[in-house]
Amino acid sequence: MAETRNLVLVGGGHTHALVLHAYAKQPMPGVRLTLVTPDPTAPYTGMLPGYIAGHYSRAALEIDLMHLCKRAGARLVLAKATGLDRAACQVQLSTGAAMPYDVAAIDIGITSDLPQIPGYGAHAVSAKPLGDYARRWEAWRADVTQGLVAPEVAVIGGGVAGVELALAMAHRLRDQDAQVCVIEAQHLLPNIGTRARAQLLAHLAQAGVTCVENARVAEVTENGVRLSDGRDIAASLVLGAAGSRPQDWLRDTGLHLTDGYITVDQYLRSQNDPAIFAVGDCAHMAHAPRAKAGVYAVRQAPFLLNNLRAAMGTGRMRPYHPQRDYLKLVSLGGKSALADKWSLPLEGRWLWWLKDRIDARFMQQFRD
Repeated sequence: MAETRNLVLVGGGHTHALVLHAYAKQPMPGVRLTLVTPDPTAPYTGMLPGYIAGHYSRAALEIDLMHLCKRAGARLVLAKATGLDRAACQVQLSTGAAMPYDVAAIDIGITSDLPQIPGYGAHAVSAKPLGDYARRWEAWRADVTQGLVAPEVAVIGGGVAGVELALAMAHRLRDQDAQVCVIEAQHLLPNIGTRARAQLLAHLAQAGVTCVENARVAEVTENGVRLSDGRDIAASLVLGAAGSRPQDWLRDTGLHLTDGYITVDQYLRSQNDPAIFAVGDCAHMAHAPRAKAGVYAVRQAPFLLNNLRAAMGTGRMRPYHPQRDYLKLVSLGGKSALADKWSLPLEGRWLWWLKDRIDARFMQQFRD
């Protein structure tokens, strides 16, 4: 009998979910497939603003990784990866155990923690990983409903993600005389077209969202946010959405990193270890650098699966070349959305319908 080889997927990101879905249709003989992830489900980021705004239930966001593993004949190990012993070909786990691999892929996402801000860890929550934010949001809303805290929100970070979540929270709290404030160290929405930016700023004003630009956060307290110029912004919920950071444990892996992210080649393979692949937000594509976006994680999936098969001895590697631009659909709080591509913005309820159909189709493939 052929020797069994270990293929380990580290992290339950969108790319790995799609790999499991496709692997179930054509498993590899002689390969033991394992998924290592801390939770049996993974929330779909594309539907988060809709969930925060009240358009979706929490269950609608969840990708059932346990179900996917069962379909694919894969083992599910509920643990967090904490390191790699590349000499021994083992993934080190938070349980103290080690998972052997012949080939491994990493899809662990990013974090939007801001540890450099005093008080952030104790008094704020990050938009990513979004599971923590979703739980904190529901608990906070319950406190608001019971009158235990004031409906005051501060969002640190005025990029598209911060603005989209601010609009979603303002919509959900529209009947509670809420105060939502977005704080940005520079100008709001720096990475979107001029016309789309103007439209989003108009929607923020219409929703009653306060915008504070060119302001740096000096401290997060139990009462809100203190700015470096001494101003205080009252908030019982502080959300961090100011960019992204790689997972800290990657620093000690010995893998080639770019700004802390795993550097991969056109085959999504680590530049200095052919047994390690990386995809999604935790990877840096050296051959075609791109901003972090879920669309790349989704489109990497068939290439990752093909190249994992090749690394295990079946077939040939296929290069992945990401598109230069893609359709950005931004939720506007209510059931309306704005689309931006090639600096030509459109908006309307029909775009929300389109986004909802795209998200529903994406999620349905995991349930069939």
